[in-house]
Amino acid sequence: VQSQLSSREANFRVYTSDDFIGCEICGAVKNVLAIASGASTGLGFGNNTRAALICRGLAELNRLARKMGSNSKCMSGLAGVGDLLLTCSCELSRNFTVGYRLAKGETLEEINSSMKSVAEGVATAKSLWTLADQLNVDMPISGEVYKVLYEGKDVREALTLLQSRPLREE
Repeated sequence: VQSQLSSREANFRVYTSDDFIGCEICGAVKNVLAIASGASTGLGFGNNTRAALICRGLAELNRLARKMGSNSKCMSGLAGVGDLLLTCSCELSRNFTVGYRLAKGETLEEINSSMKSVAEGVATAKSLWTLADQLNVDMPISGEVYKVLYEGKDVREALTLLQSRPLREE
């Protein structure tokens, strides 16, 4: 199937993974992290802040994936870093757009009513918050996104809090 779906003419290549859990977690969590990335951009923070959010977000993703039984192989591949980088850096990303618009002062209700498609990270943030709590997995970025979306926390306050967390070893 891999060779049949891959095409040199269309510059499309298919890579496989047996880490189904990791791939599913990556596909969900990257949307929540993209909301944080969009908010960071909307507040005028620079590329270094975005890079830090993406890297620390990948660490969150890894912690959850390992706790849920992933072998973490896909984290460094297209389903992990690849999709995370794209979704967190692309202004066409629906989830990035939600974060950006929240940072510019729009309400979630205003954003949702004007979007033609669903930004999956909004609903995922709630499920992720519950899951991380149940599994006792530290996910500070995802947690702050949840608080902005569902508890009315100020976007700038949430991102500032993330920047002021205690220093520790990576």
